[in-house]
Amino acid sequence: MTEGAGGAGAAGAGAAGSVIRVLIADDQLLVRRGLVLMLGPEPSVEVVGEAADGAQAVELAQRLRPDVTVMDIRMPVLDGIAATEQLTRQVPDCRVLALSTFDMDEHVVAALRAGACGFLPKDISPEELVTALHVVHTGEAVVAPRLLTRLISSYVTVPQRPATPAAGTRPTGVPDGLTPREREVWRLIAAGLDNTGIAAEMFISPSTVKNHITALFAKLQVRDRAQAVIAAYEAGLVRAGERE
Repeated sequence: MTEGAGGAGAAGAGAAGSVIRVLIADDQLLVRRGLVLMLGPEPSVEVVGEAADGAQAVELAQRLRPDVTVMDIRMPVLDGIAATEQLTRQVPDCRVLALSTFDMDEHVVAALRAGACGFLPKDISPEELVTALHVVHTGEAVVAPRLLTRLISSYVTVPQRPATPAAGTRPTGVPDGLTPREREVWRLIAAGLDNTGIAAEMFISPSTVKNHITALFAKLQVRDRAQAVIAAYEAGLVRAGERE
């Protein structure tokens, strides 16, 4: 494992919020160096460390406190899923962006459930990677559209329920304690709307939407929108291709 040359001095920049401090974890040296070269010209991003396996990624993240860890899924010693789970528990301020050559649906679900804020294939462009880093750094989720579509339509397990629930009832998988507005915000998140779209749909302000989302995530015990989408489909709140 190696630390970036600017690791020690980047803390101040990260604290000021001007630079996203990134740790790269991948067992292939060529991939790690390629990512460093991709991110090098971007002034808003600084690579502060490199790890060759998941265990090294966790150790470096504890020491360097990066803002985002770019995590390969298949690595020796400790794979990316297990490393992500440890990171989200031990270094909660560090977001994880999973990258993988293998965009298998079960890898996407496992990474998101472990706490990753995003999942992208390794064939993305440098511009897409930088954009994704900025998105997950703000606490939002980013999943490659083709992966999210497949995830929703073919992988997420949805309990059997009537096509049209009786008026006033709720799907059996929806947890107790949600207000009607929180449930509606949850449904709209699962339908793919952003905060502005939800505000327009519900005739409320974006700040009110944010308040509902904060309360909703706490009640669902999810970290971000991607996990909330998975939870919505698994709870039977919405179904693939359906807008209730």
